[in-house]
Amino acid sequence: MAEQAAPEIHFEPLPVLFRDSDFIAVHKPSGLLVHRSWISVDRVFLLQRLRDQVGKRVYPVHRLDRATSGVILFAFSPEAASAMQQQLARSDSTKLYHAVVRGWIPEAGEIDHPLRDRDEEGSEPKAALTRYRPLATVELPHAVGRYKTARYSLLEVLPVTGRRQQIRKHLKHIAHPIVGDTTHGRGEHNRFFRERFGCRRLLLQARELHFCHPVSGETMRIRAAPEQSWDDIICRLEWNNRDA
Repeated sequence: MAEQAAPEIHFEPLPVLFRDSDFIAVHKPSGLLVHRSWISVDRVFLLQRLRDQVGKRVYPVHRLDRATSGVILFAFSPEAASAMQQQLARSDSTKLYHAVVRGWIPEAGEIDHPLRDRDEEGSEPKAALTRYRPLATVELPHAVGRYKTARYSLLEVLPVTGRRQQIRKHLKHIAHPIVGDTTHGRGEHNRFFRERFGCRRLLLQARELHFCHPVSGETMRIRAAPEQSWDDIICRLEWNNRDA
């Protein structure tokens, strides 16, 4: 008996935020790995999907965690990718994120705390700096953990350096972990958002990428609109009149 072919899987096209002859930026959905990893058994990756969508090879310029959504940039050649990576390493560009975190953060600040690029014993911590400013706060009349009410903040976050999971680790460091972070977050708050709002994602989104185009010299500003799963939470928390 002949072996049946595996059913063909169809995906929605990735939203393209910018494209020219050198680069393409797309909106990465939460839950999708950028590329193959030995720690995952995933069979579908952003790199593969984008390559199939545009019909040519693409080269990642930077990374986003599997759980993070938003703007991600790819190059159409190794040379263009290398030029942009060098610019990112010099901090000649800006990546802005939005995050929903536990607790109230009343004013802007920065977190200067060294981090390891790899979670390995003996690896040397490296300088890491993250700046943030609050966009909105909310207090919900629900007991979560040992508190009678639940407080949350919406932040704009700017990682000045680019360490692995820097934003997630830094916000945990100041006791304001991101909601939905199953590694660095608080289980009771993650559970509250799942049960109350049906939220099963990390509430961290790469909203904007600013850089100087290495070929044309043009100043670029690429922005990702919030996806439905993000909008749903923002509306439920009554932050929909904010830049969220």
